Amino acid sequence: MNSADGLNDVLPYVRIGEAFEAGVDWSTEHLSPVFDGIAAFVDSLVEPLVDLLTAPPAIVVVLLFAGLGWWLRGWKFGLGTAVGLTLVAGMPFWDETMSTLALVLVASGLALLLAVPLGIFIAENPRASAVARPVLDLMQTMPAFVYLIPAIFYFGVGAVPGVLATVVFSMPPGVRLTELGLRQVDREVVEAGEAFGASPWTILLRTKLPLALPTIMTGVNQVIMLALSMVVIAGMVGAGGLGDVIMTALARVQVGAGFEGGIAVVILAVVLDRLTDSIGARTASARAQRAMQQA
Repeated sequence: MNSADGLNDVLPYVRIGEAFEAGVDWSTEHLSPVFDGIAAFVDSLVEPLVDLLTAPPAIVVVLLFAGLGWWLRGWKFGLGTAVGLTLVAGMPFWDETMSTLALVLVASGLALLLAVPLGIFIAENPRASAVARPVLDLMQTMPAFVYLIPAIFYFGVGAVPGVLATVVFSMPPGVRLTELGLRQVDREVVEAGEAFGASPWTILLRTKLPLALPTIMTGVNQVIMLALSMVVIAGMVGAGGLGDVIMTALARVQVGAGFEGGIAVVILAVVLDRLTDSIGARTASARAQRAMQQA
């Protein structure tokens, strides 16, 4: 007899899945107006941004991103951005790429609106940090596909469940790195502010957050990268964009279309990664220059 079978005979069946399903059913039945409001809010963010990104000619968007890359990282990256996005524009998936960008921006923005304040709270509250740590571990280790299941129950199919599943999936690095950045602030700097009579809010806003900003920006970068990966997976629930392209190519075994969709995702990921990394580097450089001037 298998040892696992023997244990199953002795131990009671823990019905975690049934309890979770019952909770989802109850909330779906009793909180539907709340979910309808959330869906309307997310739609009001996604649809105008998609229209904004897809309305101008592709060359205009390419030049805007190339100019931003030139300004933040230099002419080499600006040129590389122009070449990469021009390659995407030459494939038949430009609108899908812009839809994916819109989904990533909305999901990342919502995730950061939740992650940064939560990171600040748990950095200032050791008990909250102890409670949040296992929850964040669970969120980071849960398979990405699992987040789509309750999202479908609550919001059906479309962009809304994809965005909201992406928000939950991409939040943990933003929380962790915000907390880390604040905890790494030199205690002597904080004590100096306290000695001058600064309030805790003043110390947080004018001392801790500016010093922690490079680490927080690393969290922003990680949130955006996770959001991009999850948005592609969310194509399974009809979120649109490149996720739909890749899922359709997988279902129909269209190797060429799948490769083109994958290349578009890679180019978009590289551009977003380098841009956010450059913003963090500029922030750190500006902080160092201010510190030298004050010295």
